[in-house]
Amino acid sequence: MREAPDVQSRPLDVGRLGERVRAERERRRYSLEELAERSGVSKSMLSDVERGTKVPTILVLARIATGLRTTVGRLLDEERVARVVVLRHAAQRVAHDPAGWERRVMSPVLPGVEFEFMRVELAPAVDAGTYLPHGPGSREYVAVEQGTLQITIDGTRHVLRAGDSIYYDGDCAHAFANVGRGACVYYAAMDVTDGRHSGEVRGRAH
Repeated sequence: MREAPDVQSRPLDVGRLGERVRAERERRRYSLEELAERSGVSKSMLSDVERGTKVPTILVLARIATGLRTTVGRLLDEERVARVVVLRHAAQRVAHDPAGWERRVMSPVLPGVEFEFMRVELAPAVDAGTYLPHGPGSREYVAVEQGTLQITIDGTRHVLRAGDSIYYDGDCAHAFANVGRGACVYYAAMDVTDGRHSGEVRGRAH
């Protein structure tokens, strides 16, 4: 698993990233050992991230988020409380991976809601890796805008081209790869909200 530094279009405060990861872990009363087991990320890497001494790749950060039953967006940005939230293009978090792909978070972080809407661009022949299953009841939707995307869901490959879309239950292993000759651009919406825990974890008013 690659653990090289990541780059953000908005300057990333590594210390704040670490604080958010630690806060989410402590809110769930997970030890570092338990989060390591849930995420598949080593305890030493988790410790480095929380201390702000190392920035994970997109895939590693996604695995940490899955282990915490949350989204990458929540670990990268502040929570917003408003009936209407406008995210200007320049204000959206964009994570660039050295392998040749980027993930733009286009949805705000809201109280008690673990939802993420993103735009992903993969350079030719880029394999974005395999993502861990989310919790039961989670959902994911993907729509391809440009190029050819291969999604592997629990070992079954699905090839999507421009204009195609797919839905799948989020509680399965899923992998993304550009198998076309040009760039691939797709949009993904992911809802990993756990109704059994959101009120408990967030302390949301009823």
